[in-house]
Amino acid sequence: MAEESPLDRFKQALTGAARAIARDPEVEVAWSADVPGAAGNRFRVPLPGRDLPSDQVTEARGFADSFALKLRHHDAGLHAVGAPPEPVARACYDAIEQVRYEALGANRFQGIRDNLDAATEMRTATDQIVRAQNSSEVPIQTALALMLREQLTGEAIPEKARAGIDLVRDFIEDTVGKDFAALGTSLNDQEAFQKLALDMLRELDLTRPTDAPDEADNDDGEDDEGADDDQSGDEQNEGDADPQAAELAGEMAEGEGEGDSDSEFAPDDDMQDGEPGEEGDASNAPVRPNRPQAEIPEGLNYTYFTDRFDEVIEAPELCDAEELDRLRAYLDSQLTGLQGVVTRLANRLQRRLMAQQNRSWDFDQEEGVLDAARLSRVVVSPGTALSYKVERDVDFKDTVVTLLIDNSGSMRGRPISIAAISADILARTLERCGVKTEILGFTTRAWKGGQSREAWLADGKPQNPGRLNDLRHIIYKQADEPWRRARRNLGLMMREGLLKENIDGEALMWAHSRLMARPEERRILMVISDGAPVDDSTLSVNSAGYLEAHLRGVIEWIEARSPVQLVAIGIGHDVTRYYRRAVTIMDVEQLGGTIMEQLAELFEDEKGKGRR
Repeated sequence: MAEESPLDRFKQALTGAARAIARDPEVEVAWSADVPGAAGNRFRVPLPGRDLPSDQVTEARGFADSFALKLRHHDAGLHAVGAPPEPVARACYDAIEQVRYEALGANRFQGIRDNLDAATEMRTATDQIVRAQNSSEVPIQTALALMLREQLTGEAIPEKARAGIDLVRDFIEDTVGKDFAALGTSLNDQEAFQKLALDMLRELDLTRPTDAPDEADNDDGEDDEGADDDQSGDEQNEGDADPQAAELAGEMAEGEGEGDSDSEFAPDDDMQDGEPGEEGDASNAPVRPNRPQAEIPEGLNYTYFTDRFDEVIEAPELCDAEELDRLRAYLDSQLTGLQGVVTRLANRLQRRLMAQQNRSWDFDQEEGVLDAARLSRVVVSPGTALSYKVERDVDFKDTVVTLLIDNSGSMRGRPISIAAISADILARTLERCGVKTEILGFTTRAWKGGQSREAWLADGKPQNPGRLNDLRHIIYKQADEPWRRARRNLGLMMREGLLKENIDGEALMWAHSRLMARPEERRILMVISDGAPVDDSTLSVNSAGYLEAHLRGVIEWIEARSPVQLVAIGIGHDVTRYYRRAVTIMDVEQLGGTIMEQLAELFEDEKGKGRR
């Protein structure tokens, strides 16, 4: 038997400690390159390096300790009963509860305190709060959690989040500062703690008094349509199953998934047969331009220092085929145990879309289905022709849907996994309905400016240079490309180092220009993003809000003057202040169902809010 490595021994020790803290001998700990998470008593913690760097070891311990404390001190059913229906309030409610059970461990054991500090630092580093430029950009759930942690444990705010906290500290302390002390007296009583937390959220005007049982009643699935986005999945199984599984299961409370469709949506299905030929299809792709910069609408005070280093690139060009296969396999592994639910979710969307087709009949035909209205004619005169009818299907108007996915660093982990999985489901479902789908991503080639910034420095650093980073716009699936040939490309979103910064305005113009070049009569652009445009290099040398002002101008131009229907989904960030037609979700697990609902509503609304 091979000798155990230090990493194996550390994992055994970590598992033993987690079992002891949780008081559950069935706890299992697994390494993950994805965002850490827990499904019942199965924990996924960050994988440290082989030489076990002390900071990475402490982070892994911190996440394992947090999951174990939740298993020991958190009652999921009680938590669900009091959960507010408003998405932002629910996110605050969840974050405050996490502070409670982590404080129970931190206040008792110094080792757990140190571990949790490291995990908090790691979580905060990718939070929107570190990029906030004004109070409206500070995620209230993060601010409340960090300030409450400071009050209950005495631990300082992580350095990267201090500037963001300072933007809202006075407001929060003036409004609910007295509630923090009261919460500290109820740490051991979850029910009393959550009542005080709800009172605090009401004082912040984030929620209103409501009958808690009404929220829990959504579990029975009586109104699947109305419970999709908020919380039905969380209430059903919070703490006992993967959150995505719970949410998707809640989505399909009404659904009767056709059994013969399950295999069509399995990652190892016969669609794989088309993959060996993927490489041969690259020659059919249009020649890619080297400039993603679209024509900027008149009236926008926006420019870029240089576009020499920008690129529009096909996903397979960013890594070799072997790595792409491995990344796709990893993405498929995220769907383990969810195949039946995913299939039913896709079938549900398909039924809703197909229901929008107008069906009619051609009568008095010589063959087809016997026309019951003319049955007497057949009985009296069997030789009479023209007694049949033929069903005529009128398909959707020519339609193309573009899914534009934010590939910025803050999407790393679970958000980008859910976005990729949802894009996969969407492309497959719409292909079955005869609707073409394009999947695009946007990020930058480098952090802090890349070659564009180097050129600017070499040119003497002229004032107000405009956008100062190298754009990278990625084509995961072209509209005319069959899903079976493009499915592998979506795995690229799982690649470490791909996700960097986001310049949304130019990405919107790029996706819009591709849609306008399409021959279809109806064009839909769906944007998935987790926040405002952020590029440190550009923002450091231009006026404040430079990228955000450009994004607003582009959105207004598309919504007012373009035939493209624009809809946005914000992950943990309120995008309704940018887009006229938008929805915000606070839990990334809601993303799959939200995409389906938004798209179904667009098809049901035949005129469409964005059509002119």
